[in-house]
Amino acid sequence: MSSERQPLPVAAADSEGPTTTKSRIPKMASSVHDVSADKPPFGSRFLTDEADVWSQNAWDHVPPPTDQDQVISAALNRQKSAPVPEEEKQKYNEKPARHWDNFYKANASNFFRNRKWLHLEFPELKAAAESDAGPMVIAEIGCGAGNAVFPLLQANKNPNLSLKAYDYSSHAVKLVQNNPLYLSPPLGTIEAAVWDLTSPDLPPGLEPGTVDIITLIFVMSALHPREWANAVSNVHRLLKPGGLVLLRDYGRYDLTQLRFKGGRLLDDNFYIRGDKTRVYFFELDELALLFTGSPAPAASRAFNTVQVVEETDDNSCSDSDPTSRSTPLTSPHDSPASPGRTTPTLVTEVEKSLSAISARASEQASNQPGAIHPVLTGAFPLKDSHPLFSIEQLGVDRRLIVNRKRQLKMYRVWMQGKFLKL
Repeated sequence: MSSERQPLPVAAADSEGPTTTKSRIPKMASSVHDVSADKPPFGSRFLTDEADVWSQNAWDHVPPPTDQDQVISAALNRQKSAPVPEEEKQKYNEKPARHWDNFYKANASNFFRNRKWLHLEFPELKAAAESDAGPMVIAEIGCGAGNAVFPLLQANKNPNLSLKAYDYSSHAVKLVQNNPLYLSPPLGTIEAAVWDLTSPDLPPGLEPGTVDIITLIFVMSALHPREWANAVSNVHRLLKPGGLVLLRDYGRYDLTQLRFKGGRLLDDNFYIRGDKTRVYFFELDELALLFTGSPAPAASRAFNTVQVVEETDDNSCSDSDPTSRSTPLTSPHDSPASPGRTTPTLVTEVEKSLSAISARASEQASNQPGAIHPVLTGAFPLKDSHPLFSIEQLGVDRRLIVNRKRQLKMYRVWMQGKFLKL
């Protein structure tokens, strides 16, 4: 089970589009602002000149078009004018695993790309796979066909790494179990089993408090909001004290949400796809309330400064290559700009612009009616148990995905969080 869909041209892929004279700018680090950091991550791609927009497949933290508010309003009005009929909602929420079974039967393991970008967004995974990391247990919940767990297994240097892969789709688990890497892991161990994250029971053979890291990659969005509490409770039970949850999921008003037409709306920000799988689009405060019981900290909504980067002459590696190198452009303390380099004035302008964009976009999303799902504001089952986690990172990844061949701009919004078990 993984609700990530629509394999658009993501930052790690650069196979589309005509040849360009612009050098490719590698993505060197996570685009998500760490709430404990003074600066956003080094190595993100910032669009400083609109004329350059078609030179790359992806740009980070690009402002939406000036008419985005109208686009959002029109899309929501269209969806709300023709929601899923009440008498049909129950059938979509009953036995959702069967719809994912049908999905994986139809698509096998060919739909999703392997998530080789995980080492950039979650370096904790790479650290756990180092030769000197010692005994580590990582559980991927909602593993699907193994697009996250197998890249980690391939890169593993830790003989004491134990990987667990769970999904409530039995067909997805069979795909994992039939993979050559599963049948003969190069190093460490891997075990896959059918398990529902919202179940009252823990996975077979896995004791409470024995997992170091749990990944939830486009998983929570596949659950009904009434199932969120059980899911978070199970994650908390599985983790060791100090264990980490690494989460990435859909953000409010992502392109995918705005594309839905009539007959797809199950509930506010909750939809049914054509293949009958479900998807929810989160707001920052919802994830913070879900894991900690408190709204998102202000630091997760804005940037303090940004650093613009360019590619060095000897770098032509892909986004997912950890050996790639980028160098910072001119800062106010550098010497006068040389030809082809960004001036200090431009760096300052970009810093101010991105800070304002991030703050404005987050404020708009949180102020919309229905921004927080009612299940989190009423008698939420975990309310008396919180805080279960502290926030290590929580932020929004707003990205412009460019299809250069078709000259299309696609504005994506993803949520990303790291939560530490208390």
